[in-house]
Order: sequence, then C-alpha cells, then structure tokens
Amino acid sequence: MSKALEVTSLRKEFGGLVAVKDVSFTVDEGEFVGLIGPNGCGKSTTFNCISGLLEQTSGSIEIFEEDASEIRPDQIQNLGMTRTFQHTNLWREMTVIENLLVPPRGQFGSSIREMVRSLLFPANPVEEERLSRAYEVLDQLEVPHMAHNMTSELSGGQSKLVDIGRSMMGEPRLLLLDEPVAGVAGPLAMKIFNNLRKLVDDSGITVLIIEHNMDFILRQGVDRIIVMNEGGVLMQGTPDEVRNNRAVIEAYLGATVDSGGGEE
Repeated sequence: MSKALEVTSLRKEFGGLVAVKDVSFTVDEGEFVGLIGPNGCGKSTTFNCISGLLEQTSGSIEIFEEDASEIRPDQIQNLGMTRTFQHTNLWREMTVIENLLVPPRGQFGSSIREMVRSLLFPANPVEEERLSRAYEVLDQLEVPHMAHNMTSELSGGQSKLVDIGRSMMGEPRLLLLDEPVAGVAGPLAMKIFNNLRKLVDDSGITVLIIEHNMDFILRQGVDRIIVMNEGGVLMQGTPDEVRNNRAVIEAYLGATVDSGGGEE
C-alpha cells in the first residue's frame, strides 16, 4: 500500500525545550488514523511541522513520496494535503456556502465578497462546478440545510463541520484535523466522526486526526492509533492494542481501562 505520509526522526526544539523527540510514523493511503496523547505531548507541534508552519530542527517529512521537509505551506497543499486547526477561523459575516467557496485553488477577484458573488451566480462552467462541489460537500457532511446560514449563528460543533467542509473544497488526498470535536457535544461529536469514517470509506481520502480524549477515540472506528507522550511516540496500534497496552494506560490515564473503553 502506498504511503500518504511518512515522518522520520522528526525533532523540534524551541531553545532548550525539546517539544518533539525523534518521532517516526507512517500513514497509508486510505487510512483513518488517530494521533492521541495528553496535553503538551507534542501533537500540535508535530502537525505544525508536517504542514510547514514550523521548521523542524531535524528529521524528514514525505507526503505522497515527495519531500516536504523544507517547503512552504502552500507548496505542501499542492502535494495534496490540507489541515484544520483546533480553533476555527470562519468568516463570521458570510454564509456557510460562501465560506466553502473561498478555499478552492485558482480563484481571482478584487475582494472575497466579489469573488464569492461570482461563484454564487456563476457565469461559466468552472464556477458552476465549484458551486456544485460546495453543495456536494455539505451533503457529505449531512448539513445541506445550513448552506445559507450565517456562520456567526452556528454552534461550536456546527462551526467545526463547516471548517472540515471548507478544508475538503480543495479536494485533498490527505486531511489533517486538529481536535475537530474539542468542545463539541457528544452526539454531534459522534456524527462528525461517523461522517469522517464514511468519507474515508467512500472516497479513499487519508485522514490523520488529533484527539485528546482517548476514551472517545477508542470507540470511533479509526483504523490505527499513534500514541504520543512527552514529545515521543509511545506506541502505535489498533484501538484494541492501545486499549490493552499497560504503558499507554499508565502514561496517558494513570488508570486501567476496561474492554469497553471506560476507566475502572
């Protein structure tokens, strides 16, 4: 199976602080993988290095077998990778569909508003295709009814869905999601994960997702989990292997975990 992402001996230092300690892992094409660990263990720093927002101190990153270690974020996106952040940054005075229409590549205009207006009232087949794609993404996320809602009116969970939708508009082959259900109520959080699982199964996209809540992600149908602790990789395995790993239990929770994923 081809590799979507290969991280080798990744290290990131901030002065005397080593935030990421020689981290190595791979994610295959079409996999749904969780990256978990306690707060401050280096998950987001690892994401920032992969996506080009931070320059790694040493190590290498390959995306679809292309060296992405020393290139800009926009160049990394051109390799087929898109990411979201823990805190959404939607355009609050625009509708959901307008937010989705901004990200696709190759758009021009004197202002965002003018650009979106031309897409909402398309005058050529390319613009019609983009508008159709935006509605298709909302259908995939099961929120077509929100298309014309102002994003300022959305709940935190709904904003997370729109953020995911916006990231999908560039039709990425590899999607990195930084805690997409942080602060989201249980039922909607499960819906987001179910939609992501379906997206992976139906489209073959690769998803790497940061999640802090180990108990939650163990129940959500990811293929594999990478566990970080104190800046390094503690283990990698299936949800069952993670659930039953004593080192993970002691380092991550400080307690035992039963077969259903709950603490004892």
